Amino acid sequence: MSFYQKVHRFMNDPVQVKGMYAEAYVYLAWGRILKLLPFHKVAPTLGEKMKETPHTHSTDQELQLLRTVSRAVHAMSRLTWWESQCLVKAIAAMKMLERRGIPSTLYLGSARNNEGQMVAHAWLRSGSYIVTGKEGHEKCTVVGIFGKGMGAEGYRDVK
Repeated sequence: MSFYQKVHRFMNDPVQVKGMYAEAYVYLAWGRILKLLPFHKVAPTLGEKMKETPHTHSTDQELQLLRTVSRAVHAMSRLTWWESQCLVKAIAAMKMLERRGIPSTLYLGSARNNEGQMVAHAWLRSGSYIVTGKEGHEKCTVVGIFGKGMGAEGYRDVK
């Protein structure tokens, strides 16, 4: 898609979608700030440790919202002047969903790359939809899970 087509598409987006792009940019900055802090200070803000939210969606409208949040976070991450990789994107999307009352689960994982080095990855799931970090998540061993946006009865314990 050319630059002109991207601008044209953006100009035709509804006002609330344009606002979501601005919101994504702000939350990407917030996610980057959190990444600079010691993890033990950040972890409590990510949700309930070792708790997963349900793997089901309530409506088609919610699924469409998840796709819009995903698109906004990915698009704006390419425009930041700071590093906005998987963890930063997952935090940004989690915050956007939290504002809308939609539960999500942030996963932290590790794997070995083609050179045999350990690499870390983060992804965010809401219902059955992977909002951010889909690329490569299936190769990772999950080392941390944080569920957000549900009451205690809505979580599933992970052992």
